[in-house]
Amino acid sequence: MKREEILEALAQAVVVMDEEDAVRISRLALQAGISAEDAIENGLSQGMAKVGELFDSNEYFIPEVVVCADTMYKGLEVLKTAVTKAPEPKGRIVIGVVEGDTHDIGKNIVAMLLESAGFEIHDLGRNVPAAQFVDRALQVDADIVAMSSLMTTTMEEMKIVIEKLRKNGEGQRPYCMVGGAPISKSFADSIGADAYAANAPAAVKMARQLMERKGETRCD
Repeated sequence: MKREEILEALAQAVVVMDEEDAVRISRLALQAGISAEDAIENGLSQGMAKVGELFDSNEYFIPEVVVCADTMYKGLEVLKTAVTKAPEPKGRIVIGVVEGDTHDIGKNIVAMLLESAGFEIHDLGRNVPAAQFVDRALQVDADIVAMSSLMTTTMEEMKIVIEKLRKNGEGQRPYCMVGGAPISKSFADSIGADAYAANAPAAVKMARQLMERKGETRCD
C-alpha cells in the first residue's frame, strides 16, 4: 500500500470505530517507513476531524465520538513508541465550564477534538471559579482560555474571567474563546471575548485561527 492509502485507512479506522484496524494499520504504517508523526497528524487526527464533521451534521452523537476517540488512542499507543521527539503542541488551551454550571458534555467533546487536533489541553472540569481559570492560564502560559456555559444564569461568569485576565497585567493575556447553548456571537462580542464557537468542530477551527494571530498587538 502507498503512503496515502495507509493514512486514509488509518483515518477510516477511527471513523468506523475499529480498534483492531487502528492498531494493525498503525503498525503497518511504521513498517512501511511512515513516520509516527506523519501517521498521527495525517492519519489518526484526520480521522477525528472527520468524526467532528459527522458530529456537527448530527450523523454521529456523543457515544460515537467517545468510541472514535478511544479508537484513536489505541493507534496512538502504537505510534507513540516510535515518535523521535515530542511534537510541539499547536497551542496550550485551558478549558472549563464556568462557575455555577455543571453541564460538561459539550465541553468534553470540544476538549477531545482540540486534543486530537494537536493542542495541549488543560481541562479544569465544570463549575470552575474565575480565579482558577486565571491561575491555571498563568501557570501553563496558556495561549487560549476556552469557557463553556449552558445556563443563562452563568453566562456573565465568562465576562468576569475575561476581566480578571485583563487586570492581571503580566504580559499579553491569552485569547478567550466562549461557547455553549445560550451563547451567541453578539454576547461574545459584548463581553470582550476574542472568539465564539457554536459547536466542537467550530471550536477547533477558531482555535487554529487564534493561534495564527498569536503575537498580534491587541487593545483590550
